[in-house]
Amino acid sequence: MSATLAGSRWIRADLRARKGQAALTVLVVAGIVAALITAATLLEEGTNPWRSLFAQTDGAHVWLYTKDSPPAALGGIDGVTRIAGPYRSAPVTVAQDGKKEPASLRAMPAKPPAVSHPVVSEGRWLDPSQPDGVVVERSFAESLGLRIGAPLTIIALSGKRHTLYVRGIADSAEQGFYPEWTPGLAYVLPLMLDRIEPMLGRSEWVTGLRLDDPEASQVVSQRVVVMLEDRLQRVYTWREVRAAMELDNRLLGTLLALFGVVGIVAAALALANAAGGRVLGQLRDLATLKSMGFTRGQIALLLLVEHGALGLLGVAVGTVAGWALMVAVLGPTSVAPVPVLAIVAGTALLVLAAVGVPAWRGGRTPPIPAAPAAPPQGRLSRLARLALLVRLPPALVLGTRDAFTRRVPAFLTAFGLAVPMMMITIGLGVWATLDNFLAHPEQVGQHAALYVRPGKMEPAAAERLARQDRDVSAVYAGTDVNALAPGEARSVRVRAIGSSTDPYPFPVVEGRMYDRQGEAVAGQGLLDLLGVKIGDRVRLTVGGTPLIVRIVGRTVEPEQDGEVLSVGIDSLAAKDSVPPEYYALALKPGADPGEVRGRLLAESGESLDVQMAVNPADRLSIIRVVIVLMIAVLALIGLANLLTASALGLRDHAFDLAVLKAMGLTPRQVMATLVTGTGLLVVLGVGAGAAAGVSVVTGLIDLQGHNSGVGAGIGRAPSPLTLAVTVLVAVGTALAVALIPARRAARAQVPITSR
Repeated sequence: MSATLAGSRWIRADLRARKGQAALTVLVVAGIVAALITAATLLEEGTNPWRSLFAQTDGAHVWLYTKDSPPAALGGIDGVTRIAGPYRSAPVTVAQDGKKEPASLRAMPAKPPAVSHPVVSEGRWLDPSQPDGVVVERSFAESLGLRIGAPLTIIALSGKRHTLYVRGIADSAEQGFYPEWTPGLAYVLPLMLDRIEPMLGRSEWVTGLRLDDPEASQVVSQRVVVMLEDRLQRVYTWREVRAAMELDNRLLGTLLALFGVVGIVAAALALANAAGGRVLGQLRDLATLKSMGFTRGQIALLLLVEHGALGLLGVAVGTVAGWALMVAVLGPTSVAPVPVLAIVAGTALLVLAAVGVPAWRGGRTPPIPAAPAAPPQGRLSRLARLALLVRLPPALVLGTRDAFTRRVPAFLTAFGLAVPMMMITIGLGVWATLDNFLAHPEQVGQHAALYVRPGKMEPAAAERLARQDRDVSAVYAGTDVNALAPGEARSVRVRAIGSSTDPYPFPVVEGRMYDRQGEAVAGQGLLDLLGVKIGDRVRLTVGGTPLIVRIVGRTVEPEQDGEVLSVGIDSLAAKDSVPPEYYALALKPGADPGEVRGRLLAESGESLDVQMAVNPADRLSIIRVVIVLMIAVLALIGLANLLTASALGLRDHAFDLAVLKAMGLTPRQVMATLVTGTGLLVVLGVGAGAAAGVSVVTGLIDLQGHNSGVGAGIGRAPSPLTLAVTVLVAVGTALAVALIPARRAARAQVPITSR
């Protein structure tokens, strides 16, 4: 009992003596754990929106769109357990607050179906007593700014307007979030749909198939394609819906996961370095405890408790912070307990392992050391010899010698600074890539700044009006269609824009642009999906019409996970391309898209539907916030390593200060000696980390682009100026921090004592 009490008092006294370093250790570990929990939640949440919605809605695994009502024989396909629909659906345009958005209006019964029933999150479901009611899919409603009771103007293909009222807002697991997945989705009663669109030829039928084995969706899709043949318009499975819901969160989660994994390694090094340095400074105390009767195991346990408690406290604080952040942002059900427990357990074990080795070494301290621990003696390092050779001032020569007196701690300090600096450089590379997207949208397929849909005007008149604008440099007619890929039994997006002789300037990073009919360029996601490469021919089916093209190039494609085939509009059959669905407008340099949009709307009498292009970097702006927070936590890790190195250097040379002064060195020269020893390790670690980060950042970003379907060729390294400023700031800050204890030690009156 007395040993336990004495040990606890010793721990409390030691922690009080180094409050700043203890608090820094807690903050470092807490920041890393919070980042890991956030990353795990976002990576899991990238799938969970679909997964949880699919469970709540009893969703269908395969969705198919046909020209007319499909045969009942679909229920006889092996593996199909239940069927949703078929439901009649008609294309309409929603006019809201001056905006016009394409939508699909689907007829649904007043009683929600058993399979794939939308979950009403606000308001209520359709009611026959209110036939003018509409239930809007949540992401579509948020894009339009809709609230319960708000009027909603529906424009049918005939041009007739109808006013509906929002009775409910619902979540659905049958398609991705709007606007990444278009058109928007809204539900009405069958009688209302018949009133809005009485012509059956202008509508299609939507059917969902629920399977007993989700992995069989590909086989079932292929059987559906064979069974329905030309009647089938398009088909997709739960896999495409899940991928559509997860892109942005997974990109953010991947960055956080990389930072968290590398950061926890750096934090473990910082803990081990701090614990090892502290043990060296406590040798007298440890020897005293040994002489009082403490065993090796008891001393090792004391050190493990002291240093491990700081790490475990950081784990606890980080867990609470990460959990609270995700609950506040994503809701109370967003954080899965299993990944969080795994992170907590893994980090705690890593923390204990990091401080366990120094604790074990501290337990081997002899009861009565012959003399205070001194830095090991040995030959001068090559760097110290070079300093002597070039006749540097004595203070710098002594500092160069001191930097590598203890080679293992010196390596750990430099490595502990290099790892955070490498991650900071990677973060700056991600920032530079986002800046490049914003500065050069044409490099991600956004040569056009505006998209014009004819609306009430004739397509030819809309095109003529667009071409006459003084700020428009080029107009490209375009149509987006869904095509069946028979080998995959699913639909892919075909973007027909421009012509084969005047193609839309897609960013081709491999191969070449198409220049004749029957040629196409594709995103990485489509190449991976179909298992083809540049030069191969692909056969698709668009509305029952074969589309055979030769892929001549790969583009950077941020839409639809890169599963997009781009062709000239003259490569499509006339029935699919005439009239064009929209016109893409490229503007002259310096033109303001908002001004051009306002002018076109005014000249057309609000008849045109003019939308501004949305840069994909805008969807990822949250990553900038993450990078700032990441740099802050990494700076704390580097600071912890730096304080350990400074403390160890001062301890090693505490008895040399008076000798240095007796040799004639002024306080400034003594201070320069101490700072030089730490500064060399800082320069070495920061320089190596920056070099390593620059060498891998482009490859890492391109790898992520390839895996996400966008494609390689998007990565950018930080500019030389940014990198130089970052290195100078890192080194300058580190030297400024090291200067504080060195200045205090240099001015202290230290008597000369015998060793």
